[in-house]
Amino acid sequence: MEPDEQETGSGGGPAPRVAAAGVRTRAARGEAILEIRDLAKHFPLHRGVVFQRQVGAVKAVDGVSFDLYKGETLGIVGESGCGKSTVAKLLVGLERPTAGQIRYQGEDIIKLSGRALKAVRRNIQMVFQDPYTSLNPRMTVGDIIGEPYEIHPEVAPKGSRRQKVRELLDVVGLNPEYINRYPHQFSGGQRQRIGIARGLALRPEIIVADEPVSALDVSVQAQVINLLERLQDEFDLSYVFIAHDLSVVRHISDRVAVMYLGRLAETGTDEQIYEHPTHPYTQALLSAVPVPDPAARERRGRILLAGDVPSPADPPSGCRFRTRCWKAQDVCAEVVPPLDVPEWFVGAGPAGHPSACHFAEERSDAQE
Repeated sequence: MEPDEQETGSGGGPAPRVAAAGVRTRAARGEAILEIRDLAKHFPLHRGVVFQRQVGAVKAVDGVSFDLYKGETLGIVGESGCGKSTVAKLLVGLERPTAGQIRYQGEDIIKLSGRALKAVRRNIQMVFQDPYTSLNPRMTVGDIIGEPYEIHPEVAPKGSRRQKVRELLDVVGLNPEYINRYPHQFSGGQRQRIGIARGLALRPEIIVADEPVSALDVSVQAQVINLLERLQDEFDLSYVFIAHDLSVVRHISDRVAVMYLGRLAETGTDEQIYEHPTHPYTQALLSAVPVPDPAARERRGRILLAGDVPSPADPPSGCRFRTRCWKAQDVCAEVVPPLDVPEWFVGAGPAGHPSACHFAEERSDAQE
């Protein structure tokens, strides 16, 4: 194996973000490139061997709405099984929604087919979680990265494809001479670079990254994240970045959406979510993030949630978090809290962001 060649940040963590200011400026223009409205994906449950009948459904995603602005990174975080990877598959067309809309540049791509759908899919590409299983071991790196050109030959004529693959290898920090090697000859970080190069082959506008660094060592995570940031600035990309590591999401994201059991619990800028969380679930997640300073850790306190995550096949009524929430009251079981800015803190500075909680409040009030 060849060692990863990029430098890491000090202390083994992600290096400082160099492109953040430019990305935030582009995102501030207010141009929504992707609009998700009431997106749902229910997987039917069947009983019986010969005569199967549907007895319910797993509500993996159930009414999710958000926007992605041009040039920004939207981070989606949550526990395993919350539905964030299903959202990623829906965005790139690997799963078909049960309901809702996915509007790309104002057009609902769920209703498209044929050439129109093919053209849209070219502009929304995916980087997968596991670099060890997402690359075909029987194909060379050149064939893997160049495969999208077989589907979209208009992007690169046959005579120029090898050169384009070499350029992509160089862009992601790999030696172009590796073009004839196979995936098993690379390290995990290098394989993920190959996956990123494949995602860039068609020059997309949006990259959906489904936990792209979770299978990598910490130092290699920093290298891949820094690469994604550089590519975002260089190619004017918009990212949907899905992860369960809150520190990684904070480093790369402009805005953050917190998911719980198929729905969004809270959305806001990275500062709003990490410095002024108002939903109890977000507060509990952040309280579990390690803090190196013992005094700061003691001041912050730790929120321990009771019980287990309910089954998505039989979610609680009303607020789905109520069975584990210390603030739950009767209204939480009866009324689904809207993802909206509560009236009491509209215009209240950094705290004024959408939170799906009937009793949304700042973290300082949650340490009971």
